[in-house]
Amino acid sequence: MKKFLTGEAFEVVHNRNFRLFLIYRFLMTSATLMQSVIVGWQLYNITKDVLSLGMIGLTEVIPQVSIALFAGHYVDIWDRKKIIFYTTFLLLIGSALLFFYSIPSLNMHQLFGIAPIFVTIFITGLVRGILMPANTALLGQLVRRDQLTAAATWSSTTWHIAAVTGPALGGLVYGFFGIIPAYALVFTFYLFCSVILLFIKNPGKVVQIAGAAEGIFIRIKEGISYVFENKVLLSAFTLDMFAVLFGGAVAMLPVFASDILKVGPEGLGFLRACPAIGAILMSVILTFKPPVSRSGPQLLYSVFGFGVSIIVFALSTNFILSAFCLFMSGVFDNVSVIVRASILQIFTSDEMKGRVAAVNSIFIGSSNELGAFESGVAARFMGLIPSVVFGGVMTLLIVSVAAWKSPALRNLSLKESVKH
Repeated sequence: MKKFLTGEAFEVVHNRNFRLFLIYRFLMTSATLMQSVIVGWQLYNITKDVLSLGMIGLTEVIPQVSIALFAGHYVDIWDRKKIIFYTTFLLLIGSALLFFYSIPSLNMHQLFGIAPIFVTIFITGLVRGILMPANTALLGQLVRRDQLTAAATWSSTTWHIAAVTGPALGGLVYGFFGIIPAYALVFTFYLFCSVILLFIKNPGKVVQIAGAAEGIFIRIKEGISYVFENKVLLSAFTLDMFAVLFGGAVAMLPVFASDILKVGPEGLGFLRACPAIGAILMSVILTFKPPVSRSGPQLLYSVFGFGVSIIVFALSTNFILSAFCLFMSGVFDNVSVIVRASILQIFTSDEMKGRVAAVNSIFIGSSNELGAFESGVAARFMGLIPSVVFGGVMTLLIVSVAAWKSPALRNLSLKESVKH
C-alpha cells in the first residue's frame, strides 16, 4: 500500500499545501452548489417562471465578466492567497443574507420581493470573477510543473466529489428539514473555507510591483494577446465556451424535476449530483491513466459525447434514464475539464497565469451562466424539451467545426508539451 501511494499519480498529494487546497476547494464547491440548488428551487417556487431561472445565470455572469480581466491583473501582482481569503468572506456575507431573507417571521419576501436573492447571486458572480483566476494561479504555485496534470486531475476529482455532496446536501436538507437549516449549512461551509485558508503556507507574489509598472490596461492586453496568439489555448477555450453555452441543461433541472419527472427537491438534488458522480468515476480512471497522449482527440470525443447525453436527457421522461444521461454527461465532461485545465497550466507561465485564467473564466466560466440565461430564454420561446434538444445539437455541430478547423488541438499531446 505504501508503495502504491508513492506512485506518480499520488506523489502530488504528499504536498501539505496542495492537500489543504483540495479541502478548501471541496468546501467551497460544496457550499456554492448547495446554495445554487436551494436558490433555484426557492426561486421557482416563488415565481413559477422558467425565465427567472435563466435570469440567475445572467445576474451572475454580468459581474463575473466585468471584473475578471481586472482581477487577473491583480492576481498576477498581488498576494493570491489573501485575494482568495477576502473574496471568500464576501460569500459568507451573501449566504448570511439568504439565511435572514428566508426566515418566515421577518417577512422579507413580502417587503423586498425576490430582490435579495438576486443581490446575493450578483455577489456570487463578482466573487467567482475573482476566485477563478486566483485559484488557478495559486494552484500553479503550489506544485511542480511535472505535477500539473496530476494536480489538475485531483483538483477536478475534488470538485466533482463536492458537486455530488453539495447538491445532494442542499436538496436533502431543504426537503427534509427546511430552507433555514439548508442556508445555515451553506454559511457553515463557507466559514470552514476561511479557516482552512489560514493553514495554507503563502507562496508569495510571483511578480513584484516594480515589474508591473507598465500599467493595468497594458498588462490586461498582454493576457488577452497571450491567449489569442496561442492556437491550443484559444481552440480549447472557444470549444468549451460554445459547447457549454448551448449544451448545458442544469439551469432547467428544477423544471424537469418539478414538472416532468415530478421528484421534488430531493430528486433535484440527486439529479444535480449525477453529472458529478459520473465525473468522479472518470476521475478515478484518469488518475491512473491521465489523458496525456492523444489529448486533443480525447477532448473532442468527450465534448461530442456530452452533447449526445444532453439530447437523450431532454427526450427522457423516465427518472432513471434521465439520471443516467446526466451521469454520462459528467463522465464525458470530466475528460475535457482535465485536458483544458492541464492545457492552461502547461501552456502558461506563472507570471501570466492570473490574466490567462481570467480570460479563461470569461470564455468558460461565463458560458455556464450565459448558458443558463440562454436555456431560460430558449425554454420560454421554444418550449422546455425542444430548447434542450436544440442546445445538444448545437454542441455536436460546434465540436465538429472545432475538429475540422483546429489541427493544433486535433493533434495535441500533453505528454510532449510538458517536456518543452
